[in-house]
Amino acid sequence: MVEVELSQPNAHAGPATAAGPARQQQKENAMSHFGSCFCGAITLEVTGSPVGMGYCHCRSCRSWSGGPVNAFSLWKPEDVRVTSGAEHVAEFQKTKFSQRRHCAKCGGHLLTNHPSIGLVDVFAATLPTLAFEPGVHINYAETVLPMRDGLPKLKDFPAEFGGSGEAVAE
Repeated sequence: MVEVELSQPNAHAGPATAAGPARQQQKENAMSHFGSCFCGAITLEVTGSPVGMGYCHCRSCRSWSGGPVNAFSLWKPEDVRVTSGAEHVAEFQKTKFSQRRHCAKCGGHLLTNHPSIGLVDVFAATLPTLAFEPGVHINYAETVLPMRDGLPKLKDFPAEFGGSGEAVAE
């Protein structure tokens, strides 16, 4: 089993459990990124830094994204908010692990809530100002697009997210 560091440098100080005025001050001082669906009817904001970024190679993500790999950015749920167009947010849930949210008007994909791990994947392409710095490939056993980039490749998920944490060769 390989331990993979999913954390990225945090743009706000203090513990993740900060509450009340301290948490509000952190959010005001943290960097925000804004994104939208394809037609712009839904806008969203993420605050701070993602917990992790990488590539998912599973069949579900490939099918949902319409590409051979999905670039993900994982955020704490409290750092993600729909700022307009919430009435247009639709959801599709194929598995208990992923609640996929998209725009009911244009079909544009926004994010995927992962309640079992307590994180939200906001598609990296949805956030044009986010500097995408991938740290890992997950579900690489299912890849259809081998990527030789020197990043760790996990057979499935990291152990802390319920996977084997088993590394596979590039």
